[in-house]
Amino acid sequence: MNLTEEPDIVTFPATHYVFVEKTGPFMQTAPAAWGELHSNVPAILENNQIANFLSLYKMSPKLYRAGVSLDAPPVQLPEGLLYELFAGGRYSRFTLTGPYTQLPAAAGRVWEIVSKTNLMVRPDFAIENYVNNPRTTPEDKLITEILIPTE
Repeated sequence: MNLTEEPDIVTFPATHYVFVEKTGPFMQTAPAAWGELHSNVPAILENNQIANFLSLYKMSPKLYRAGVSLDAPPVQLPEGLLYELFAGGRYSRFTLTGPYTQLPAAAGRVWEIVSKTNLMVRPDFAIENYVNNPRTTPEDKLITEILIPTE
């Protein structure tokens, strides 16, 4: 697994975030949330410009959001989608290069590092920021930033 294990500190910007939210075990909720979001992407694109895909999650309670960032506040969203202006903030960034199938193991390793190094985590959403497009990028070149909210 090609994962950076020494994080760098970044500031994630405030983001117009449209998402599907699910609670429960991530191995069940994440695929369901992404399936629902992807089925709504054409309708989102009718009136909005998607900037990026990203997930936000909290470990306790297990809360998972599959979503997209927009360039501006949303216009005429499909029913069932939620919106918030996500504040962003300071994050410790770990980077995975490789297929999305490695994300569960990579996220597990990141949280193990966070625990072992006593990284000061603030009570906010962690982020998986999908940097490039899986439709045009080979799997082994996909880049995912795993961002841990830090003090």
